[in-house]
Amino acid sequence: MALVPSLLTLCMKALKKELVRGDDFVSVVSELPSELLDTLYMHLPPLALHKLQKQLPFDDQKEHDLGDDGIRKKRKCGSNRYLDIAWKMLFKLRWPALFNHIQPIDWQQIYWETHLQNCLDEAAETAVLPSFNGCIGEIQISDTILKHVGYEEQTNLPTSDHLKLSYHCEQFAYYTRYLRLQNVLCTTDISDLLRNSKLQSLVLRWIRSKEHIDGLCKLLNQHSKTLTTLEFVHCKFSPDFINALRDSLVTKSMQTHGIHHFSINTSSFLEPNTVTGLVSFLSSGRSLCSLKLSDNHLSRNFAKLVFFTLLNVSSSLCVLDLSENNIAGCFSDFNCRPPTDSLPLWITESLQSLHVLNLRGNNLRKDDAENLRYALVHMPNLEVLDISDNFIEDEGIRNLIPYLIGVSEKGSPLADLNLENCELTFTGVTHLLNTISTFKRPLKSLSIADNFLGSAVAAALGKFLVKSVQVLNIGGIGLGSSGFQKLQDVTMEKSMLVKLNISKNRGGIETANFLSKLFSLAPELTAVNAAYNLMPVESLTIICSALKVAKGNLQHVDLTGNIWNYKQSHASMLAEFQHNGKPILTLPSLSTAAVPYDDDP
Repeated sequence: MALVPSLLTLCMKALKKELVRGDDFVSVVSELPSELLDTLYMHLPPLALHKLQKQLPFDDQKEHDLGDDGIRKKRKCGSNRYLDIAWKMLFKLRWPALFNHIQPIDWQQIYWETHLQNCLDEAAETAVLPSFNGCIGEIQISDTILKHVGYEEQTNLPTSDHLKLSYHCEQFAYYTRYLRLQNVLCTTDISDLLRNSKLQSLVLRWIRSKEHIDGLCKLLNQHSKTLTTLEFVHCKFSPDFINALRDSLVTKSMQTHGIHHFSINTSSFLEPNTVTGLVSFLSSGRSLCSLKLSDNHLSRNFAKLVFFTLLNVSSSLCVLDLSENNIAGCFSDFNCRPPTDSLPLWITESLQSLHVLNLRGNNLRKDDAENLRYALVHMPNLEVLDISDNFIEDEGIRNLIPYLIGVSEKGSPLADLNLENCELTFTGVTHLLNTISTFKRPLKSLSIADNFLGSAVAAALGKFLVKSVQVLNIGGIGLGSSGFQKLQDVTMEKSMLVKLNISKNRGGIETANFLSKLFSLAPELTAVNAAYNLMPVESLTIICSALKVAKGNLQHVDLTGNIWNYKQSHASMLAEFQHNGKPILTLPSLSTAAVPYDDDP
């Protein structure tokens, strides 16, 4: 027999409908006791909750009915705590995949910002069609999105304004701080649609035509006082585009703009003289903290001019990312052996603030590593250096070791060194590991992954593991079963490891034996990636036995990519080993258990 709804439930349902339809009931709802209001919040759809919150004086005391003693009582019309919980629940219900990845200050703000982003993304799918020939504000929002916010009975609503993108922009742009815009939305209409927003961050894609540039620049000019982050992806930059961009953001009286984070990714510069406009834009960036020019086919001369311009004008740059270009030779001007005072004064001053330098995938060679060494000397606050995916070889490492020794002796904050896929051999890496092991201030993170080093490097690795390195990536270095055996044979003391990647090393069951020993020696270890190691299913028993004995903080052990026949007993193991309700072990899935992985270098 179906349960009969309570009177309270029926009243709540009626209120929800009326609040979505109009505002007539807001004054009635405002007279409800606080207890009923707090309960109502948890049952309202987003649109109704929005209307109610917008009109009720939640932060003010309001006179209420006379008490029995004749004294007029006062009460709060609502509780901010319950409102925030209600918005948090609504966000989790609509975007469960996003929920665990954000920690907003204001759940109502992030709800409507994400909603408007969904509306804009959907509108872009319509606007890109060849048959579309109208104003983007007139594009209609789908029933799916409308139902999410509470429009379930469209036919009974007094107007159909809510069907249009312009309505949602008018209502919810106020909450928007971060947006991603496709080129088709960058028309002259977009600035009117987003006039009420307080944009702080914009990601633009496929901006190429003059029409899109004009619409974008009008939007940028409108929000030039609040924008701090600007990112371009898959765009084409001409001199006119760069100049228009600068003119739309620069404050005329000061000739500077307020962008803190500027990024151009996977884009192209159409003409050689485009760099002149870019230099002018960067020269106006007195507040620039991070610059990313990644995968833009930058040449040596282009990159050199941009690089030295930045150093000359910005003393606040903390992050510089020039990855995935072709800038070999860019640092040749730094190779000034004594006297070092021949370097321009601005170079030694302007590099002081740099904390992160990313040069991944730039076709750098051993000579570039030597030139880089002299550039790095002028970066005393550098914490992260990524030169992976460059062919610097062992000689390049030997060229960098004097720099590494120097920063250790001076107490430099350098903590993260990435040397993945640099054509290194066990000889160069052994020299590197032995050198780092003597540092007064050891590295916190080191990656030498995807260099085929073989089992010969195991001895040096074993000694290095007991040092204070916290994050180590040695995936795909060809250790094999003999390498993992040697690691076990090395006398191991207590290790400070927090994260370890030993994937793609074809270690077989010796991988499990090594982990069994490591678990008891690394109490701070939280994550291990042991995927694709050709481990037999018996390895699971060894690892589980070690997990039972170890008194550590392990949260995740990745065992995917090993060829196992999935058994029912695996499910019980997943249930036994958990951290905060989530399985510690990630096992090979049934669908991929029979698929071999080719990790040959």
